[in-house]
Amino acid sequence: MSPFIADAWAQPAGAPPQPDPFLSFLPLILLFVVFYFLLIRPQAKRAKEHKKLVSELKPGDEVVTSGGLAGRIREVGESYVSLEIADGVQVKVQKMAVTSLLPKGSLKSLS
Repeated sequence: MSPFIADAWAQPAGAPPQPDPFLSFLPLILLFVVFYFLLIRPQAKRAKEHKKLVSELKPGDEVVTSGGLAGRIREVGESYVSLEIADGVQVKVQKMAVTSLLPKGSLKSLS
């Protein structure tokens, strides 16, 4: 018996029992379920809400874009909106760049 190396013990004759195939896939299944409820489902829900927000834009709405511009919508096109960010200053931005809808009168409090 060596103090640095453990002694090898002989294994009993016969094949070791095979684990249940379902139990070997169980961690993978649980990982997928956790990913679905924590990542995939909330992201799909946010995307659906954003798509609804963009489809319901109308002139007069006060919005904030992904670039941080806050303004009032003047015209709504197929894929662009005309946004008035100051008196007489209008810019065109993509509809998908609109991230949130502000309550009416919010722009006056920002100025």
